[in-house]
Formats: sequence, C-alpha cells, structure tokens
Amino acid sequence: MQQLSADLKAEGNIIGFVPTMGYLHKGHLSLIKKSKQKTDITIVSIFVNPTQFAPNEDLKNYPRDIERDKRLLRKYGVDYLFFPKEDEIYQKNFQTYVEVKNISKILEGEFRPTHFSGVTTIVSILFNLVKPDFAFFGQKDAQQAVIIKQMVSDLKFNIKIIICPIVRESDGLAMSSRNIYLSKKERSDALVLNKSLSEAVKNIRGGEKSSSKIEYEMLKIMNSVDSSKLDYIRIVESETFVEAKKLLKGSVYYILIACKIGNTRLIDNVLVKV
Repeated sequence: MQQLSADLKAEGNIIGFVPTMGYLHKGHLSLIKKSKQKTDITIVSIFVNPTQFAPNEDLKNYPRDIERDKRLLRKYGVDYLFFPKEDEIYQKNFQTYVEVKNISKILEGEFRPTHFSGVTTIVSILFNLVKPDFAFFGQKDAQQAVIIKQMVSDLKFNIKIIICPIVRESDGLAMSSRNIYLSKKERSDALVLNKSLSEAVKNIRGGEKSSSKIEYEMLKIMNSVDSSKLDYIRIVESETFVEAKKLLKGSVYYILIACKIGNTRLIDNVLVKV
C-alpha cells in the first residue's frame, strides 16, 4: 500500500482516502463522491477494527458483506480498495496506541472508554500506509471527527481532514450500518432522535439560549417511545466539545444525542450556528 501510494504521488496524483468498516451505505458513498470531486485518486479501506470495540460490544456480529461493498466501490468509480487482514495491521506483540487525551474522555468516551484510542490508533496506521493528501469523514461521528482533526494537528500529519454532512433516510433517520439491527417498531421509534434535534433547532431559531431548556424539550421527545434508553443529550462548542450552558450569538455548536433503541445504540447530531 505504501509503495502504491508513493508511485501514485510520484506521477503527480492527489490522493483522497475514505476509511470505513465496510457494509457501505449512502453516507459512505457521499464521502467517496466528495473525494472524487477533490482528488485524482480515491482509495477506500475496509477494516472492521477490533481495538475500537469493547468486549461487550458487537464486533463479532458487526455487518459484513465484502462482495456487495466491492460492487458499490466499482459502481462509484473508486480507484483502489485497501482490504487488509487483522494480523497485517496488528502483528504479534503489537504494543503501540495513539491517544488524544481530553476530548476522548467525555461523552462517547464515558460510555465507550476504550473506543477512541482504538479509532485514533487504526486511523494513524491507515494514514501511514495510504499516505493521503485528503481524508474524508462523516459528521454523524462528530466527536470522532474532531478527535481525528486534533490528532492530525498534534502529530503533524500532512493531511487535510474533510468533514462531510450527515446523510439521512427519507424519514430523517441518520444512515448507519447498525440500522439493520432495528426491528420494524424500533426503526419507527428511532425517528425520535432526529425529531428531538429538529425541536432543538426550532427552539434556538426561536431565540432560546439556555442549553438546559433546549435539552429538556428534547428529552420529552426522546422519552415518548418506550424502547428508548438515553445515554446523553449535550450541546457543545463545535471545535472544543466543551459543554455550553448558554448559547452565544455568532458561535457554532453541536447538539448531540446517543441512545439505545432496544438493543441498538444510535448516535446523531446537528451543527447549528446561533
């Protein structure tokens, strides 16, 4: 992979990279489209990364369909698929992990304590292998994207990180590989995530500046279905992820939700400028 990238760059190509865990959906494909627009060569990786799953999480059952993914990648004009085996990435006696300290300890980091060190480790490995000029990530994993931007800045990777908008189903549910776990009723119940975010935006547009009041109205919607078990609702500054008590005019915030619908954990967010 490193040699291929070196050869491509020697020919003057700009490389775009989309790291994925496979089971591709329209969210992933939107990242590929963006890469195709901005770069000469688009490389997609598929690697279900074991180090970002806790022992009680769904690594074994995580959806996989490599032949389907290959068909989609061909259809969308991807130049190269990088599909390494686990023992090629994490060789015997692997010991080195990359950790972004503060921002990885809050929100998702509270509920999934080992998750982000697994993410930053695999992404840094993939960056070293693929050597991209641009890398594309989705806004749905907003905290992950901010953490990766911090890592790239801190470790001086010569890579531009592009965050692309959330892609949603026609009824508003954010695209996710985990949506296939939802039963028919749970799929309907899951719409409360987007409904509560829409309510928050409406309240902010109406002049509400108190985070606690905005979150309270969201909570009422989240609790309107019995399958919902909330992990958190938070309003945070978009660059630092510091929690905002009062919204300031001209500032940009993420409104974040994480909850289980039945046994399936979903996350969603919206980016709003006050």
